[in-house]
Amino acid sequence: MRLTMGEKQVVTKALAQEYRRASKKGKGELLTQVTAATGYNRVYAARVLRGHGLRVEVGPGVVLEGAATPRRRRGARTRTYGPELVKALVKVWRVMDYLCGKRLRAALPEVVPVLVRQGELRVSREVRRQLMTVSAATIDRLLGPERAKAQVRGRSLTKPGTLLRHQIPVRTFADWDDVRPGFVEVDLVGHEGGVSRGDFCQTLDVTDVATSWCEQVAVPTRAQCWVFQALEEVRGRLPFALLGLDSDNGGEFINRHLERYCVQEGITFTRIRPGRKNDNCYVEQKNWSVVRRYAGYARFDTTAACQALNDLYRVVREYVNFFLPSMKLVQKTRDGARVTRVYDVPQTPYARVLASPLVEESVKASLRARYAQLNPAALHREMVRQQKRLNGLSSRCPAGQVAPHPADDHPWRHAGTTPRAQGASR
Repeated sequence: MRLTMGEKQVVTKALAQEYRRASKKGKGELLTQVTAATGYNRVYAARVLRGHGLRVEVGPGVVLEGAATPRRRRGARTRTYGPELVKALVKVWRVMDYLCGKRLRAALPEVVPVLVRQGELRVSREVRRQLMTVSAATIDRLLGPERAKAQVRGRSLTKPGTLLRHQIPVRTFADWDDVRPGFVEVDLVGHEGGVSRGDFCQTLDVTDVATSWCEQVAVPTRAQCWVFQALEEVRGRLPFALLGLDSDNGGEFINRHLERYCVQEGITFTRIRPGRKNDNCYVEQKNWSVVRRYAGYARFDTTAACQALNDLYRVVREYVNFFLPSMKLVQKTRDGARVTRVYDVPQTPYARVLASPLVEESVKASLRARYAQLNPAALHREMVRQQKRLNGLSSRCPAGQVAPHPADDHPWRHAGTTPRAQGASR
């Protein structure tokens, strides 16, 4: 016969004092009787028998007495966020390229009004209010099922490194300043499809250290003339003056032509230590989070593919710089094997440029006007369209080897990456 909860409590109360006085063998026999009668497991039964009737003085005149009454369970909490909020959050998350909770939380106050104004998001006032107040942890919890559906694993050739940078100056005109916009790191990303034979397209990746503003330009090969031409194009597009250039030791950068140009224009020119890619960590991180994520790992070695890459980067430039927040490392401490990193508040490169007192007001006004015209959802659709076009222009690798192709239209599969919180300068 199964005992009720009240009858179970009567049994434990009756045997509690005897249990505390019994020997080890006697306690074992009593536990056997109690578990057989109540259905408790032996650990729980022993805890209840030890605690019932036990009086403990926790302060002057304050005494606690143990009881066999089970702990009352708190009633189920009412749901704060309903399916309407989850549906809207998933839509914004996809438009924002599957950001992590912390970065998406920082983007919501800026992006939600834009999407509502552009007619991309139709929600009630209450859902809109919830989108503005939902926490980063809740965002990650609510998006958990969607992330599980989209989890994809692919090969990765370029990974972000730790936040460590040293420069060996080649020609210096001003101190390298991590606060002043205009000091950039540059690198080339090859689109060789896994086999580096022959000529293939390269992407010049330029990242500003202070604001995380990044620019990408595709070139047919890594020849000095193409790289120099792309650098001049990037210089004309930056929303601030180019003050410093930090590169690796490749011949496409370390050459007399570029050195002479920097001397004439008063640009600080530095290079990293050989074999130390982490010295150029800011641009190395963008190699992965921007170039590989949106252009992928396939082989591109034709003029049409190079043009398609540049068409894609024109969309990516506005999407990433105006709408995707990033986090910058502000402190790193080590205690033995434990490393603690502290990041600043996530901000878009656009917001960092506006917050800088060293950028001209006319430039800021121009950026604000451009921002008011942009629609992140439309940019995302155009970006996916350009990715499909680019995928159709990928080439076979030499020696009959085929470059990796996207498995379907999912942007993660196209980029060959796994959704994650992007790190370094996140």
